[in-house]
Amino acid sequence: MIYSMTGYGKSVLQLPTKKITIELKSLNSKNLDLNARMPSIYREKELAIRKLLADTLVRGKIDFSIYVEATADDTSTQINTPVVKQYMNQLKAVVPGNDLELLKMAVRFPDALNTVREEIDENEWETIEKEIHAAVADLNAHRLDEGKVLEADFKARVENIRNLLEEVAAMDSDRVKAVRERLLKGVEELKEKYDENRFEQELVYYIEKFDITEEKVRLLNHLDYFNESMSSQESNGKKLGFISQEMGREINTIGSKSNFAPMQQLVVQMKDELEKIKEQMLNVL
Repeated sequence: MIYSMTGYGKSVLQLPTKKITIELKSLNSKNLDLNARMPSIYREKELAIRKLLADTLVRGKIDFSIYVEATADDTSTQINTPVVKQYMNQLKAVVPGNDLELLKMAVRFPDALNTVREEIDENEWETIEKEIHAAVADLNAHRLDEGKVLEADFKARVENIRNLLEEVAAMDSDRVKAVRERLLKGVEELKEKYDENRFEQELVYYIEKFDITEEKVRLLNHLDYFNESMSSQESNGKKLGFISQEMGREINTIGSKSNFAPMQQLVVQMKDELEKIKEQMLNVL
């Protein structure tokens, strides 16, 4: 099966005092590039989260976010009343004003507000961790759906290359005939006598030099191997990339050996199909 590297996953958890939303976004990347955003209270769990994501998502440019929305009268920030009163008294000595205006000024000064650092509730974190797994599963479901689309496209283009290769094989006899006629015409134009046996020997040598039988066999093997690899249990974009490189090598060799315009036109079409495969290969996990 094939997984795409692009996808989106989301999970929402409603707790008694807050709503927690977990989001995962993934784009293509050669390696794992993970960016994590979360409230400071959960920072101590970041390494564990990164390991979880690395083990399950493998590759891609991953954006992981935890959003917390308070849903009850619960706040970790409190007014430092003694400090605020001192600021107000000091301000009254500097400039006259009513208490409301002085209060607005005082709460802007340092230490006017105290933020109490929250500690992670381990039971709560276990619940959050389950939702992270749910978001990862959702992301992988999206990746699989997109992977199915990619797989269908790859199979169609591999089949196109196979059909074009069959056309190349079908015109190989015409190519040999055309090469023979071209060489014979060139020799006759020299207006010189020549040894027909020697000419035939040289012709056989020339045709063997440009024989593409091995390239056709190897290319067919690469096409079959590509399809087999797509059907494996694991998605391996790098392996498919290596196979496509080998396919390109054989197609290029066929093109350089063909020496026959109609065959070269088919080779160009094969290259075009292969380039489209390589472009989409960048998205495969």
